[in-house]
Amino acid sequence: MSQSPYPSKIETLQAEVNQLKGELQLRDQLVEQLSQELFRLVKDNPNFTSVSESTEEHRSQLELLNNQIAEIEEQLQFYQQQISTRNTEIAQLQTKIRTLTERNQALEEMLQDLPEVYRQKFSQRMKPVKEKVEQLKEENQQLQAKVQSLTYRLAVRNRGKNDPDIEQWSQQAPSV
Repeated sequence: MSQSPYPSKIETLQAEVNQLKGELQLRDQLVEQLSQELFRLVKDNPNFTSVSESTEEHRSQLELLNNQIAEIEEQLQFYQQQISTRNTEIAQLQTKIRTLTERNQALEEMLQDLPEVYRQKFSQRMKPVKEKVEQLKEENQQLQAKVQSLTYRLAVRNRGKNDPDIEQWSQQAPSV
């Protein structure tokens, strides 16, 4: 039997899911680092109370950080969506593999039972044939006995007319 491509596809999908999880962890670390850096900037700068009061440089850095956070959040959603899709595919493939495995086992059991089923069917079909053969054998024996009896009678009749000793013997012998 040929092997199913499903286990290798599941392994590939699981590898991709693991890779995506790793990338998500990396993105989470970057977001955490950016958050810490932003907090440090705000904490270290006593004059930094709001965006409107900050210098142009701080505003551009803050905007850059906000853009990076938004980009990372988009990527995070995308990867979560891919992971969800892959998990659904994996679940479907595992269900299909289970179903096919159960079907395969049922077919193997049927194959193991087939020789006995065929023996029983053959035996059932042969029973009338055997009975007929026995009947024919009995008829054959009866017919052979009749043929021998008739052959003997004919021989006796033919020889009795020609041979006087057979005639005497046939009169003394009991009739068959």
